[in-house]
Amino acid sequence: MGHDARPVGVFDSGLGGLTVVRALLDLLPDEHLVYFGDTGRFPYGPKPAEEVQKYSIQITDLLLDAGVKMVVVACNSASAAALDLLRERVDVAVVGVIEPGVRAALGATRTGHVGVIGTVGTVSSGAYQRVAAALAGADVHLTCAACPGFVEFVEAGDVESEQVHILAERLLAPVIAEKVDTLVLGCTHYPLLARTISDVMGPDVVLVSSADETAFEVRATLEGNHHRPRPGDPQPVRRFLTSGDVSTFRNLGARFLGPEVETVEAWKW
Repeated sequence: MGHDARPVGVFDSGLGGLTVVRALLDLLPDEHLVYFGDTGRFPYGPKPAEEVQKYSIQITDLLLDAGVKMVVVACNSASAAALDLLRERVDVAVVGVIEPGVRAALGATRTGHVGVIGTVGTVSSGAYQRVAAALAGADVHLTCAACPGFVEFVEAGDVESEQVHILAERLLAPVIAEKVDTLVLGCTHYPLLARTISDVMGPDVVLVSSADETAFEVRATLEGNHHRPRPGDPQPVRRFLTSGDVSTFRNLGARFLGPEVETVEAWKW
């Protein structure tokens, strides 16, 4: 079996992708990793698909220059707009967060009524609808709802206030009305709002975060390609780069990921 000690590359429009990094570090603690948070151009959700594609290509090229063996698009907006394009352009594996999340939801639902919440860009792209139709066809009834404002609350560190709870009640009304029994958190920021979202949805609704499912897919892909590190290789190195303010990334990053976010490198386009 071959071995590959090159790092895994991960990117997101901001800090939400660190929830995927957390799952990767827990599942694959011996992997080297490079994370790019494009906080200087955050958020991606309201931007046109062509602009998100441009940014995704730029960041992927940056990660490839850093010598990564795989690219994880830890951003629903970028996965929706650019995943297929990136797979056509590069010769390393590219994993997104949409298909793993849908697959987990299909495994969890009891009634076939599944909800998806995400940014305006992700929901309007139709990406979740296409993946669900490909995986389950008519066996699933999918209700998608855009949740503008959720990301901004998370980035501000406000995940349980009365204001965010009131916003959640209003934005989640369409999926509640459809009596979904499973809800996909279709944005990597949303797991930080899980308590508020669960309070609004009620105890009978299963919340699905794509972070853990994406980590499982990354592991399966690396093992299938014989790209895992060799036992006894040097201690893993984790690099964090941001196009925005370094101190803000470091402080908020600790909330998303934990103490692993120590050294953060600035990047200017």
